[in-house]
Amino acid sequence: MSQKLSSIAPAVVKDSKTGKEYPVLAALVDHQLKALDYELNEPAHVEFIGYNHPDGRRTYIRSLCFLAQRAARNLFPEKIFKINHSLPSGYYCKFRGEHVSDEDILKLREEMRRLVALDLPFSHKKMLSSEAEAIFESQNQRLKAGIQRSLGRYTCTVYFLDGVADNFYGPLVPSTGYLKVFDLVPFHHGFCLQYPWLEDITRVIPRLKQKKLTITLKEYGKWCKTTGIVSMGALNQRLMDGKAVELINLCEARQERAYADLADKIYAERERVKIVFIAGPSSSGKTSSSLRLAQQLKVLGMNPKVIELDNYFVSRERTPLDEDGKYDFEALEAMDLELLGRHLNTLLDGGEVELPRYDFKQGKPFFEGNMMQLDQNDILIMEGIHALDPKMVPSVDQSRIYRVFASALTSLKLDENNCISTADNRLLRRMVRDNRVRGISPEETILRWASVRRGENLHIFPFQENADAQFNTALLYELPMLRYYAEPLLRRIMPTSEAYAEAVRLLKFLSYIVALQPSEIAAIPPTSIMREFIGGQTL
Repeated sequence: MSQKLSSIAPAVVKDSKTGKEYPVLAALVDHQLKALDYELNEPAHVEFIGYNHPDGRRTYIRSLCFLAQRAARNLFPEKIFKINHSLPSGYYCKFRGEHVSDEDILKLREEMRRLVALDLPFSHKKMLSSEAEAIFESQNQRLKAGIQRSLGRYTCTVYFLDGVADNFYGPLVPSTGYLKVFDLVPFHHGFCLQYPWLEDITRVIPRLKQKKLTITLKEYGKWCKTTGIVSMGALNQRLMDGKAVELINLCEARQERAYADLADKIYAERERVKIVFIAGPSSSGKTSSSLRLAQQLKVLGMNPKVIELDNYFVSRERTPLDEDGKYDFEALEAMDLELLGRHLNTLLDGGEVELPRYDFKQGKPFFEGNMMQLDQNDILIMEGIHALDPKMVPSVDQSRIYRVFASALTSLKLDENNCISTADNRLLRRMVRDNRVRGISPEETILRWASVRRGENLHIFPFQENADAQFNTALLYELPMLRYYAEPLLRRIMPTSEAYAEAVRLLKFLSYIVALQPSEIAAIPPTSIMREFIGGQTL
């Protein structure tokens, strides 16, 4: 006998680590994410999840985006509501081609609260893709209609709220009454849609400084418009038109110019700057960026030298422990900051230092006569997760340091209100690289990812506005490239694995992307950042 998950779901789930209770939002059925209206027809392993689970958070946020879209349509039916990209404090939203006034934001917030109070149900229906395309065209959502056309599928699932249709790439909460915690705050020409803070789900995420990040995303968005590719549907069409190699060449030329511009800025400060720090989250392309930047600085007559920050770890017995009692190699205290500061000051004063080499097997540094000194045209390049943290080398003259934040900041969208996660992009990069270079299975990469993200949120993102320059390593063609490599890896993950739900989610996301072909991938130059992940790099 079948039964809906909602009929057996508890009101709350308890976090095993913190003991905090969270309202149930969705469920994992045999490790597959399901909405609470899913019907069980046979015995299965069911795990109910709340906001403390990544899939629970995504379910809440997807539903909140639909709520914002429905409220916008109620108040401003003639305007096109768009969710442009993610921010550290939420999602950047606006109306196409218009500034959003403070008064409009106030009205929108109140309308969303009204819809929450009504506790309206979310529903979904499977229909012909041509029918869905017609619905989206009638709602003036051309990007949604375009991605349906580009995929060439017979059917798709469409979600509904109070008579309005939408596409989402995962389940929603049962009703608007679940979405009590949110806020809208003015930002740029639109507003930031804020969702609950994981540390305290009764409050929204605290606002963070994000001006430089926004400028970087805006510049990339302008360039996407110049190419005519602002959505996945448009990118798919470009690839199906046989223009993949042309796009690869264009993207690489733009990125090479960006490295040259960054080198020009550093060169202009050569009388002052002797050290370049590069920071960025996992798989942001820091290593390749360091090498590409070094090449451009050589063109200008400078002589880059590299110090690897990983060689400045403290001995294993001095390494701090995390909350689980494991070595926390990402903590600032895991580095020998006193030695690093002393070495940098000696180099800046024209002296010579003996660089350490850290042996990770033995857990201690060794000195083997590797000496370094900075001459007049020399410049030091260092990359690491703490490079933007002012506490890393407080004893060093900060005016001698130029800081760069590198990340894959894509502003490409699936459609009007489904933006592409930068974190997902980086996870796919890491999965492909680690499987190829380190023999790490895609399952292991997925299971480690939550810990990696915690480290980024603690040690990188709070300091990204300290950068003198922000460098975007995203390339328009990379998701089609990553689909070619990542899809077969993800399909190896078994349904019994704890990583299976995430593998299914990523496979569904990739299914909306047309993959590059091997002959097209061969056109990616050997100096490309992408070669760091797929191999064949000559830097």
